[in-house]
Amino acid sequence: MKKVAVILGSDSDLPVVKGCIEKLKSFDIPYEAHVMSAHRTPDAAGAFAEAAEKNGFGVIIAAAGKAAHLAGALAARTALPVIGIPIKSSTLDGLDALLSTVQMPSGVPVATVAINGAENAAILAAQILALSDEGLSKKLLEMKKQMADSVKAKDEKLQAEVQKL
Repeated sequence: MKKVAVILGSDSDLPVVKGCIEKLKSFDIPYEAHVMSAHRTPDAAGAFAEAAEKNGFGVIIAAAGKAAHLAGALAARTALPVIGIPIKSSTLDGLDALLSTVQMPSGVPVATVAINGAENAAILAAQILALSDEGLSKKLLEMKKQMADSVKAKDEKLQAEVQKL
């Protein structure tokens, strides 16, 4: 199975990105996590992206806040799918990061999840990798079944409560 690269723009992003890493682990997806900056270490970030496919990666997830150019900078240097996680900052509550991540020019797409949407980034990466991995596809379907069962159980509980009113 291909690996997922999880690139943090800062080590301060780890509390949010932990949800991504935990979700990747739950699917038994191999990953590497690194801190790189589109602005402070652009050469290192670019070199990583250029070598990512050769190094066994199938998807890159990039988490950054404020002027969140990391996902776009990586996407510009690879043909691999890149998923951006805009990180909420104290300045504009993550809107700046969301717009920096999602507003990519034609030809350099970045799939973008919600502000602090780290778990969804991992699930999207799993869905991409599952296109060529039947076992992973089954794990995703099981997760969706568990979610549906949970909602059904909540509805049954609600129905019982409503009947008491």
